[in-house]
Amino acid sequence: MNLCRVELSLPKSRCIFVLVVTVVCGNPGTWLIAQVSKTPGALESPTAAAERGIGLATRGHCKDALPILKNVIPKLRDKDLLHDAVMARAQCGMAVDQRAAVAESLLVLMREFPGDPKVLYITTRYYSELANRTAQELIEKSPSSPEAETLIAEAFQAQGKWDDAAAQFRKILQQNPNQPGIHYQLGRILLSKPLDPTVTEEATKEFEAELKINPTSPAAEFMLGDLAWRNQKADVAIEHFYRATQFDAGLAEAYLGLGMALNAAGKYSEAITPLKKYTDMEPSDAAGYYQLATAYARTGNKPEADRLLALQRKMESKKPRMMTLPPQDVAQPH
Repeated sequence: MNLCRVELSLPKSRCIFVLVVTVVCGNPGTWLIAQVSKTPGALESPTAAAERGIGLATRGHCKDALPILKNVIPKLRDKDLLHDAVMARAQCGMAVDQRAAVAESLLVLMREFPGDPKVLYITTRYYSELANRTAQELIEKSPSSPEAETLIAEAFQAQGKWDDAAAQFRKILQQNPNQPGIHYQLGRILLSKPLDPTVTEEATKEFEAELKINPTSPAAEFMLGDLAWRNQKADVAIEHFYRATQFDAGLAEAYLGLGMALNAAGKYSEAITPLKKYTDMEPSDAAGYYQLATAYARTGNKPEADRLLALQRKMESKKPRMMTLPPQDVAQPH
């Protein structure tokens, strides 16, 4: 059909416009296909995108791989492919120092593949490396800050260089007398020595000084309770352990200490609640069952005491529980 010869007698310019509209609107499918063909990525399946991202990561093209993997990981349903994609993202994140990508990937791996040996190994390794990088950044950017100085002191502690650590912590106090956590660390360093009346007194002073700066420190309260317990001052220990549980409901050792101190003071019925709390929080520790059995036996509930003693024996027959370190004030100030 010759559109220029229709009865409307359109001008030539109008004729060209109508012809274009007719071609496009009359065959929209052809036009759409042409447009889609220009963007093949829009039709790429999650599986293909993941494999492309993994391939790029494997070849060292991490800056190109990371955005692809970030977008496609939430869409993956195949567990093996998900594992490989998240691993690739974590590895690339480490390679280009995108720490958020690494942290997000490790969380996904721990959630989706709990107990997987490779995941546990990579998580341990990468978190350690992330900590090292962040520590280095802190020291480089704020070398004279209390936080950087504390990091150096804690490094001395980890190496068993107690005198160097104590000197570093005292240096921090000279510059920042009200810095939370420092007196607590000095108290712990003192307790690394053989315990005698002098050491006990000095450590107690440090923990009390910590509470003057940070009155709601559960760690300082716990250590004061522990020192009182070791010196057979059950009533004093009860006060400190109780405050520690109030300041930090997640500090399991404080509930055990409180229950033991209450048992020692002959307050068996009061000991049951904190000891039950402890056995709920630490069900693999035989000491909790023994103390709770003692409390039940002394209050006349022999069947429950016998049941708990059986649990104690069962726990003791298993491999020894890992040593629990004194609580750290990692969330200072509380």
